[in-house]
Amino acid sequence: MSWELQHLDLRGGAAPVADGAAPVQVVWWWDALPVGSAAYLPAELPLGDDQLRDLAARFAAEQLATRLPTFGGAAAPDSHGRPLIEPALDAVRDFVDFAAVDALAAPAQADASALAVIVCTRDRPQALAGCLAALRAQRRPPGEILVVDNSLEGSARAVAGAHPGVRWLHEPRPGLSVARNAGLRACTRPLVAFTDDDTRAHPNWTAELVDAFERHPEATAVTGLVLPAALDTEAERFFQFDMGGFGSRHVPVRFDARFFAANLALAPQVWRIGAGANMAFRRAVFDRVGGFDERLGAGAAGCSEDSELWYRILADGGVCLYEPRAVVDHHHRADWRSLRAQMRAYMRGHVAALLIQHARFGHRGNLRRALWQLPGYFLNTALDLPIRRTRRARGIVLWEQLRGWASGLAFALRPGGRRPRSY
Repeated sequence: MSWELQHLDLRGGAAPVADGAAPVQVVWWWDALPVGSAAYLPAELPLGDDQLRDLAARFAAEQLATRLPTFGGAAAPDSHGRPLIEPALDAVRDFVDFAAVDALAAPAQADASALAVIVCTRDRPQALAGCLAALRAQRRPPGEILVVDNSLEGSARAVAGAHPGVRWLHEPRPGLSVARNAGLRACTRPLVAFTDDDTRAHPNWTAELVDAFERHPEATAVTGLVLPAALDTEAERFFQFDMGGFGSRHVPVRFDARFFAANLALAPQVWRIGAGANMAFRRAVFDRVGGFDERLGAGAAGCSEDSELWYRILADGGVCLYEPRAVVDHHHRADWRSLRAQMRAYMRGHVAALLIQHARFGHRGNLRRALWQLPGYFLNTALDLPIRRTRRARGIVLWEQLRGWASGLAFALRPGGRRPRSY
């Protein structure tokens, strides 16, 4: 049974509706500000007025606690990247200024001409066409849209050519990091954003990214909220609900040197900063820390080229800001075969990144996570399987993760596999 996806604005008291027997996943908004999400069974709907008021008060308090300078601004993360907001919530939960929330929720108006958007693609013309249509519909058009075609035959050229103002660059050497670095060399703007060809950026995505950099001049990198575009198949729902999707935080979180230093003993969980499908950088940071490591990412180790770059940025003293106002929808893997391959690649790339980070910086926490914490996670997950509702699916994914862990070790430990490269 597929799930219904509903996007509702709490300001007007909108309530989710169950049109049939399907469960409903709701993304709650306050004007242009995503404030929360929740799943409902048909029997739980419709929500009453008291329930809607309670939701509005709770979500409003969270936004005020993490967005007003009075309470410290963007939340600091715990060791798992979760926002620490309880102290600030205590100060605002008894009095919620809804007018202040209205002001915070207004769409950003920043000029995005200083922003280049890079989309890397490989033999997915239909997905790319939808991605580019969303980018060209931005309320604040970016200064550049660059498609880096990572196919052998240049299959994206016709799609890019159908969209005026979109530049096409052919990079036949395989690898997502190779393609991203090619895009970096070709773009000319001081801010650079990346998204994937299977995403659809919300209309104010570019303005919100630029606005985040303007409001936070200390930020080196900005990531945003990645929502599911559909929950029609079992594989899509398993990735979103059982594996956590790409995260569901709806308040800003600041990752800085304090977070990095406090978590070195077991490696900072930099992958929780965001997702490569929705990330942006100040162009100058690549001159300091280098580009994407071409041993990582799709077409190489499997993934973690984004989180390994965030690791280098934090080690260099930079600041990464998660800002959920910048929203894209992502089409998750719709079938089990693709999801299994994705889970294997994610773990393979994660382990390879941990060992590469250790080789580059000598931080032993990366070894502890790869060789001690991850095996413990596998064991605990296996012991927990009998009581899980989705135990068969979780067992399949666990097997793929084990395979990915082993191949990630082999990938990084091969001769020269961890040697830092120039960019």
